[in-house]
Amino acid sequence: MKANVVNFSLGVISFLLLVSCGEKKRELNFPETNLETTAFIPKPLQVTATKDGFALDQFTAISTAKNNSEFEAVASFLAEKIKGKTNLNIPVNSTIENKGGTIYFKHSTDENLNTKEAYRLAISKDSVILSANTSEGAFRGVQTFRQLIPEKANDTLASYPIWTLPTGTIVDRPIYEYRGAMLDVARHFFSVQDVKKYIDLLAYYKYNVLHLHLSDDQGWRIEIKSWPKLTEIGGSTEVGGGPGGFYTQDDYKEIVSYAAKHYMTIVPEIDMPGHTNAASVSYPILNGNGKTPKLYTGMRVGFSTLDTRKDTVYQFIDDVVREISAITPGPYFHIGGDESDVTKKEDYLYFVKRVEQIVQKHNKRLIGWDEVGQADLSATSISQFWRHADFVKQAIDKKMKVIMSPANKAYLDMKYDSLSKHGLKWAGFIPVDAGYQWHPEDYEDIPKESILGIEAPLWSETITNSNELEYLAFPRAIGYAELGWTPKENRNWEDYKIRLANQSAYLERMKVNYYNSPLIDWKKNDFGIEKLKDL
Repeated sequence: MKANVVNFSLGVISFLLLVSCGEKKRELNFPETNLETTAFIPKPLQVTATKDGFALDQFTAISTAKNNSEFEAVASFLAEKIKGKTNLNIPVNSTIENKGGTIYFKHSTDENLNTKEAYRLAISKDSVILSANTSEGAFRGVQTFRQLIPEKANDTLASYPIWTLPTGTIVDRPIYEYRGAMLDVARHFFSVQDVKKYIDLLAYYKYNVLHLHLSDDQGWRIEIKSWPKLTEIGGSTEVGGGPGGFYTQDDYKEIVSYAAKHYMTIVPEIDMPGHTNAASVSYPILNGNGKTPKLYTGMRVGFSTLDTRKDTVYQFIDDVVREISAITPGPYFHIGGDESDVTKKEDYLYFVKRVEQIVQKHNKRLIGWDEVGQADLSATSISQFWRHADFVKQAIDKKMKVIMSPANKAYLDMKYDSLSKHGLKWAGFIPVDAGYQWHPEDYEDIPKESILGIEAPLWSETITNSNELEYLAFPRAIGYAELGWTPKENRNWEDYKIRLANQSAYLERMKVNYYNSPLIDWKKNDFGIEKLKDL
């Protein structure tokens, strides 16, 4: 009797499998699609629609070129994200015969894909071919693919759920090689998990840099083994007198590693010679303002400085740059350099030049806020434009590159309007439309050829947790992603605000406390996730 039951059960299972496979092989009649109207952000360079459908379903498989571990890692990332959205288990390089459509990662040497982040997506009824010269390009293409997947499956095409992808071809690459966001963890500390979530969100919109502001008057946030009091004392507080905190070097390595998996570069910033009270209260020998340093929890700036004529200070800087550079694989080291109001100008210029030599000694490329453009720096160093166009033009005269972060356009900590619950307003209000409707390519007559890229800084004087961070960053950070990726001629506010409205589904699925801007006709959530309340 038991044998008969087993045989009957096996027969039923075999029959169901045959029915499923047979149904899959029948021609599916997709409703007409249009790849060109998909709400991509950033908007791709070229999109051509063929108005058919690719079935993403239980039969889909992913395949990569043999012996290419980097492409396979990107393919596995995609499979993980597909499962998170659809609950489909998509195999990668399975040896089992595939009964459905294939997503193929192709390592291409096509001259049209000759930049490291370029990719092509060719979607037909039977396959998706993602071509790129590098795994980084493939990763950017994966983010575009993720935006193609509908929030809900179609349950009318077959007896199993199908997520229909529109067919056609996308050819894409960024206009700038540096597309960054900055997070200030010095005024208020943010945990490793907070930073990882920010990386997840930024990577989805093709950011490739996260700049961490690791020190300021209110706190020192990175362990320096040769100067342990920096975190023991300097890491003990924050704006408003909270508990502060810091990253051990292992914590920092974890962030760097997580960013690398998302093809994002971490840029560490140690602000100097100003914004240095936390360092000076930890080691008073460093102090140069003639006052006894004390722990500081306020928001005023410009009162602190290192002693720019003391050799001990440069030994300290050498140790800090050495230890951080050793655990930072990216090419950049940010030295701050802004608002050094009590540093004499001749001392400031001497200091910046000498610190550049230390940074270069440790095989990094110096970045500084735009004041550093006054110093005698080499063409390899970079000016970050935040306020002073004249200093930026001095940097350009030295053949330095520029990162565009004008405070009145790109600062994420500026309030949206007078009713905003968080943020500052010293550079003016930045509503969602104003944050998008400017052109880094011709802002303040900075020549395009001098621009390395764009960065959106988020200073943390007024925010204390991840929800408040997200309120200020989103949705504006999404617009800055497009300013750094999409050519000027393809950017248009009326088109963008429609595409932005469609991002609410992703933001809500990721439980992002985004600002519900009245300028955007947000698409109503219809898949069962409750919208978070603005804090």
